[in-house]
Amino acid sequence: MAILGNPFVATVPARTLSAQELIQAIRVDIAGELEAIIGYEAHALATTDERVKKVLYHIADEEKQHVGELQQLLYVLSPTEEQSFEKGRQAVQQQQSSNFQQPMQ
Repeated sequence: MAILGNPFVATVPARTLSAQELIQAIRVDIAGELEAIIGYEAHALATTDERVKKVLYHIADEEKQHVGELQQLLYVLSPTEEQSFEKGRQAVQQQQSSNFQQPMQ
């Protein structure tokens, strides 16, 4: 959901963010990139103009790269976050190896 109605949404306080605030800000940035991807791809799906589709999908792909960059930055700032994501990734891989027949743990 776009939050453009709030003109102060991107205003950074006139102080340095704490480590935890910076981590939270990066999470918000990731959410914004994901929101942009959803929007661009939805617009591409909603048109039959192949020129427009090509450009919108290209832009969405760039946003996906931004997600990866921000995710890696989050891991640098919070190694425990990376560990949690890795546990989740491994859980799904285990499920996949059993053709999603085992219950999640």
